[in-house]
Amino acid sequence: MSDIKGKLYLVPTRLGDNPPLEVLPISIKKIIEDLDNYIVENEKTARRFIKRVSPSKSQPSLKLQVLNKYTSETERNTYLNPCLKGVSVGLLSEAGCPAIADPGADIVSLAHQMDIKVIPLVGPSSILLALMGSGMNGQGFTFNGYLPIDKSERKSKLKALERLSSEYNQAQIFIETPYRNMKMLEDLANTLQPNTRVCVACDLTLPTEFIKTKPAKDWKHNKEDLHKRPAIFIIQKD
Repeated sequence: MSDIKGKLYLVPTRLGDNPPLEVLPISIKKIIEDLDNYIVENEKTARRFIKRVSPSKSQPSLKLQVLNKYTSETERNTYLNPCLKGVSVGLLSEAGCPAIADPGADIVSLAHQMDIKVIPLVGPSSILLALMGSGMNGQGFTFNGYLPIDKSERKSKLKALERLSSEYNQAQIFIETPYRNMKMLEDLANTLQPNTRVCVACDLTLPTEFIKTKPAKDWKHNKEDLHKRPAIFIIQKD
């Protein structure tokens, strides 16, 4: 075992199918060229991304370990073993930043337990980009992940988030499965108080990017088609 441990690099990816180096710094290219060991959500898309960033990199040299909902804890706990031998590993997200609304958080936690240096790299976070473009409170905000699917439970959750937003002056951020975006927007318009601000941000960093903030009542007349477009929703009651 090496006395010098490898590092865990948190490697961001793009949010859509645009050329990687249009939205990622050139430093990402050097890191990818230097790393052969990766922890990924999907091997096929990870290989495609690596090839897009560094076409000359040898694909056979890549060692990819898959981290998804089917990965056992026992298997996951071995993924950083190369670092114990002095070999650095890259954690690659499917979209955006690793470990943010992403299963990679467990690997980062494991790295800290194993005293492995964690190096987060600069890249696009849809959550932060949406908040930046929303005009809502960037000093106090909460990311809530997915809301309940059941209609009555979702309505109760939206009301609760609205109360929290008002009480603590917080922007409340959440996401939805893209094919349910239109239903979510309809629920927001019909459940929230008329003047509660609602931001919808979708296709971030892409040519079709859409970011709009307006009162809930005004979304009842929405003409934007959000179906199957990756979106972030933010609400704030002033």
